[in-house]
Amino acid sequence: MKDFEINLEVIKSLIDIAKEKDIAKIKVSSKSCSIAIDVKAPVFYSNGGSSCLPSNGVDQVNKNGGAKDEDFTKQGNLVTSPLVGIFYSRPSPDKPPFVKVGDKVKKGDVLFIIESMKLMNEVKSEYDGVVSQILVDSGDGVGYGQGIMVLQ
Repeated sequence: MKDFEINLEVIKSLIDIAKEKDIAKIKVSSKSCSIAIDVKAPVFYSNGGSSCLPSNGVDQVNKNGGAKDEDFTKQGNLVTSPLVGIFYSRPSPDKPPFVKVGDKVKKGDVLFIIESMKLMNEVKSEYDGVVSQILVDSGDGVGYGQGIMVLQ
C-alpha cells in the first residue's frame, strides 16, 4: 500500500466525494496514517503520526501529536468526548474554566462542555482525581471518543 500525506486539498476531495455519493462518514488509511471525516459535522481527526498532520489549517487534528489514547491511560484516567462537537472549557466566555491543570475533581464534577447541534452538553467526571493534562484547546472541534483530558 502506498503511503500518503493528508493536506487540505486531500480532505476537501474526500468531502466532495462523500457528498457526491451521499456518504455521511468516510475513513481513509495507509501504512502510517488514518483519517476519518464526518461530513455532516465536519470534524477531522487522525490516529497517525506526523505524516498525517495537515499543513494547511484544518480545524482539528488529534492534538495528542499522534499519540494513542492508551499512552495517556498509562498516566491516569483518560476523559474522552462522548460525542462529536465543539469543546468548551468554560460555561461562557466571561466565566473561568470549569477545571485547569492541577485542580482536584470529584466524581460528578463538571469538567467541560461539548456543543453539538446547538446543544450544550456538560461532561461530568467519572473519577476522583487531579487534572494532569488538558489535551485540546477551548473552541476546538472534537470527535467521538477523542481524549480531552487526563485525571490522575
